[in-house]
Amino acid sequence: MKAVLAGTVIAQAEEHDLISIEGNWYFPLTSVTPDTLVESSTPYTCPWKGEAQYYSLRVDGEVYPDHAWGYPNPYPTAFERLGKDISGHVAFDPAVEVSP
Repeated sequence: MKAVLAGTVIAQAEEHDLISIEGNWYFPLTSVTPDTLVESSTPYTCPWKGEAQYYSLRVDGEVYPDHAWGYPNPYPTAFERLGKDISGHVAFDPAVEVSP
């Protein structure tokens, strides 16, 4: 699977390494192109996943604010609900095309 923004592949991984949650594909952080993620201070807490870390995406000199997010320290109930650890993964805004 790959994630593409503005014609540039920003992440690529095998589908079995991704986690699908609520219509979003969560890519391993290690699959994201280096220097693409820029930490954001935007706050958000999901009632069942926990506190989110938002990221802006830097692609070809352009910055796309808050176009990615992850849960570095998810609630234990998130693991119980999903059966997987989502820390170390990041999902992308719908403007990012995710395809096989």
